[in-house]
Amino acid sequence: MNILAFNGSPRKNWNTSILLNESLKGASSQGADTELINLYDLNYKGCISCFACKTIGSKSYGKCPINDDLLAIFKKVEESDAIILGSPIYNGTASGEMHSFMERLLFQYSEYGKESKSLFSKKIHTGFIYTMNATDKIVKTWDLIVV
Repeated sequence: MNILAFNGSPRKNWNTSILLNESLKGASSQGADTELINLYDLNYKGCISCFACKTIGSKSYGKCPINDDLLAIFKKVEESDAIILGSPIYNGTASGEMHSFMERLLFQYSEYGKESKSLFSKKIHTGFIYTMNATDKIVKTWDLIVV
């Protein structure tokens, strides 16, 4: 089994990374090949909505044509059996790097039509790890505000 983990935190050795590494350590102990990829080390941007991946019959159909650092990463994802996405929570959502990565990853494999379906060649197990530096006391206060 081949498992990739993606760290969407700019802090390579903090909470998100610690949890991703522990997850990979557990998978490795069961015989899996693992790799941690720090998204902030890569040079890429979000989807530019060129729709080249949607043009049926083109060489880019189902594949993002942008030649940046994600090109090689997408090949690794296609060869993997599982991925783990990890991100800190900033302003109530995942980091910008994680959003851009998921945008590019998911859009190229989504087919438009009467019934949406995936162009990805197989099912891939996916996990999410989200971290937030907040105490229980702070979170309980937020719950009161949200209600």
